[in-house]
Amino acid sequence: MKIYYFILTLFFCSISFAQTSISGSVKDTKNEPIPGVNIKISGESLGAITDANGKFALKAPAKLPFTIEVSSIGFATQKVQVTSLSKKVEVVLQSEDTKLDDIVVSASRTPERVKESPVTIERMTIKDIKKSASPSFYDGLENLKEVQMNTSSMSFKSINTRGFATVANTRFMQLVDGMDNSSPLLNFVIGNMIGVSEIDVQSVELLPGASSALYGANAFNGILFMNSKSPFTSQGISAYVKYGQTTQKAAGTNDYADYGVRIAHAFDSHFAAKANFTFLKGTDWFATDYRDLNNPGKDRSFYNYNGLNVYGDEATTNIKGVGQTLAGMGLIPASAVNLLPNYNVSRTGYNETDLTDNKVRNTKIDFSLHFRPLGNEKLELIWQSKFGFGNAVYQGANRYYLNDFFMQQHKLEVKGKNFFVRGYTTTEDGGQSYDMLFTALNVNRAWKSDSTWFGQYAGQYISSTLGGATPEQAHAAARVVADTGRLIPGTDAFKAAFNKVIADPNVLTGSKLVDNSKIYHSDANYNFKDLIKPVEIQVGGSFRQYQLNSHGRIYTDAEGPIFYNEYGIYTQAQKKLMEDRLKLTGSVRYDKSKNFDGNFSPRLSAVYSAGSQKAHTFRGSFQTGFRNPSTQDQYIGFNVGSAVLIGSAPDNLTRFTETLPVSNGVPAIGQALAGGPTKVMTGENAYTNSYTASSVQAFAALAGSNPVAAAALLRKSNATYVKPETVKAFDLGYRGQIKKISFDVNMYYNIYNDFLGNLTVVAPYYGTAVDSPSITAGPTDTGFQSIHAITSGNTRAYQLYTNTDIEIKSIGFGIGVNRKVYGNYEVGANYNYAQFDFDQAKDPSFEAGFNTPKHRVKVSFGNEKLFKNFGFNVSGRWNTGYLWQSSFADGMIDAATVVDAQINYAIPKLKSVLKLGAANIGGKEYQQVLGAGLIGQQYFASLTINP
Repeated sequence: MKIYYFILTLFFCSISFAQTSISGSVKDTKNEPIPGVNIKISGESLGAITDANGKFALKAPAKLPFTIEVSSIGFATQKVQVTSLSKKVEVVLQSEDTKLDDIVVSASRTPERVKESPVTIERMTIKDIKKSASPSFYDGLENLKEVQMNTSSMSFKSINTRGFATVANTRFMQLVDGMDNSSPLLNFVIGNMIGVSEIDVQSVELLPGASSALYGANAFNGILFMNSKSPFTSQGISAYVKYGQTTQKAAGTNDYADYGVRIAHAFDSHFAAKANFTFLKGTDWFATDYRDLNNPGKDRSFYNYNGLNVYGDEATTNIKGVGQTLAGMGLIPASAVNLLPNYNVSRTGYNETDLTDNKVRNTKIDFSLHFRPLGNEKLELIWQSKFGFGNAVYQGANRYYLNDFFMQQHKLEVKGKNFFVRGYTTTEDGGQSYDMLFTALNVNRAWKSDSTWFGQYAGQYISSTLGGATPEQAHAAARVVADTGRLIPGTDAFKAAFNKVIADPNVLTGSKLVDNSKIYHSDANYNFKDLIKPVEIQVGGSFRQYQLNSHGRIYTDAEGPIFYNEYGIYTQAQKKLMEDRLKLTGSVRYDKSKNFDGNFSPRLSAVYSAGSQKAHTFRGSFQTGFRNPSTQDQYIGFNVGSAVLIGSAPDNLTRFTETLPVSNGVPAIGQALAGGPTKVMTGENAYTNSYTASSVQAFAALAGSNPVAAAALLRKSNATYVKPETVKAFDLGYRGQIKKISFDVNMYYNIYNDFLGNLTVVAPYYGTAVDSPSITAGPTDTGFQSIHAITSGNTRAYQLYTNTDIEIKSIGFGIGVNRKVYGNYEVGANYNYAQFDFDQAKDPSFEAGFNTPKHRVKVSFGNEKLFKNFGFNVSGRWNTGYLWQSSFADGMIDAATVVDAQINYAIPKLKSVLKLGAANIGGKEYQQVLGAGLIGQQYFASLTINP
């Protein structure tokens, strides 16, 4: 913070106002001022942006005359010659009632109009941010066509397009000023926690679908580009403050605040700098789903209850097996064992609300220095540093509280008219983050060990049964006795145990998450368009090194960091034909990562502009993309309680080991078969000697009544080591304007092979996993031994990262329409259809996790100039219900209807805009991630100065 304040001081002390300048204003044909207009001196690097009243001031060259370029989205660009410094420049822009002429860069890595893009593209501009009714610009991205938002926490939101959505979305990329925002450890984007400030956003571009041909293997489902403002053209001091309240049935009504400041200054045509600071705080959406998804309809009175947002009840064991152990120790008569039921009982857990303070905090700081040696855009050197830290809840296999999480990025970039070269590093620190499941497990164990708790439970159950109690009464009495001494949330004893557990990284006694991982990345691009005229040719490449360092807590890196490298090179050729009506583009990229063979990603596309004004564009593209397994898929070795997440890199399987206790079972031969009272299990057991979890569950359901038939249901997993997945992607679209209505229509069809996903397996401590083992073969048969291991609880569950050999197909359709009606009123709507095809019967244990509504509708209605200085906007979203599949939980997400609204008032004298808004004003709470909190209502008032 001291560094940041020092930079601010330098800025304030360095700004000089005694410079030659011109001033003026920009209005539309109705004499209304236009804010946010770009003013630039032709051939120079300096520029300005009009304020809320349409006025601007710009440093001028000493020599007259000169020309300024005046441009704004939705208006035709004008060039105005300036012949006098004393005369104010008055500009009137003609409206262009279409968004199809917006300039984008991301689709082809070269500037082009939206309607000429070879692939589907969505865009959010400064103007759109002002109109947004969402609490933040990042929330407002959800209103774009094709976007699906997945909210794990108020400050942790994951964007996805075209299916297969997750919170930990490794198929989607997010670049901020060219830097990948992904977590170095887990390879997925953490929302906008280290993104860009709302008042520093220049534009946001979204490419739905595969973009591997230009952007590499991770751009598999889409890529989001967030570009910040240049201090050469957007100068001055801007600030915003938001205050409001969130309302949720579980959490009640709570205050939240969000504020930020941006300072930018161009000292001359050669040097400029800027800095941003933002801070958000509030109360998170409480996660209070207490359903037992394993036993639908059961509540806390159920003996083996496992609530979705209750943790610690994952400690479960066969209570009859406990009785056998007690009898073997001479603590109860052998005959008493028969009074115990032959099923599992779970410990009493703690609610998620007992294990986190549910507070959201996020601070972002960034600064950059810009140097133009030639005094123009032909060559620019940029140093940029970004820092983000705060609190949020992340949902993966468990729910994790990211507490004082810290991430930083530093970039050095050289760019010019036709090239860029950049290198950056990303570093993160887990801070005081912890796993809520292991927090509950080990807080429970702090006051009473599992063996003691289950022993007391079994003893009291026997006593109650002998006293004439029913099974329900016996279970209730047993739980009361076993829970004697339980630490109660809020007490000093609970707090002391809780604080000790979350500070301890050992999963046997603690829950702290340790992470000091890094990414080193470099990439470059050169466009030969000024050297080779007939065809526009680009070449580029990238290199990345991961340094995984969880100190053995998450990855198998206890002995030291794991280093993992990948690189890629690409080229693209583009040619216009038929009087520039037809644009053909071809590109190909080669990527290679450490553990896999290299892959090529080609893309071919065509865009044809029809009509006398080329106002109707038709596009089509085909590409073959691929995605390398993430570092998590390969190197994770993470105990999540109910299972171990295990990556399939060969060296990873041997590095992961556990020493687990063995029970004797019935008959009492377990320890003899295992070779002792403990068994060492490695990652190799998961892949080479395991049953599918679904077949083990089927076995357990039938074993009590027909053990022979039950054994016939067991299936060996036959899981393969993870390998790259591939996609063949077809995309068709149309953009145009018909009777002043803008249309954007697209359709896609994807064919996935070797699709990456998860498979849960159960490995026996002894015996051999085979299809349909014989339960009558006897103890010398290794198949029988594996059944004995299952019935005795001598097994370890693993979640594997693997591929399915079943082809998966997805298809989608989208249409967006937009039109101005009756003056300045603007209406917009879009619809998306998404569906996938996967023959689950051919691979019953594999979860594809499409996690996407089949139907989505979004609408907006507003007027920027309802009357003088006033504007408003209303947006609505609706989606059908859909199946959610994840390593945390599977279940249905209900259909949802959400309405947001805002009114804004410009205060020209203060160069400010006041906005009052509300999100989800319909009042019905809804969910986007199964296991996360229901999203309630959010009301806010904001004041933006010099937007």
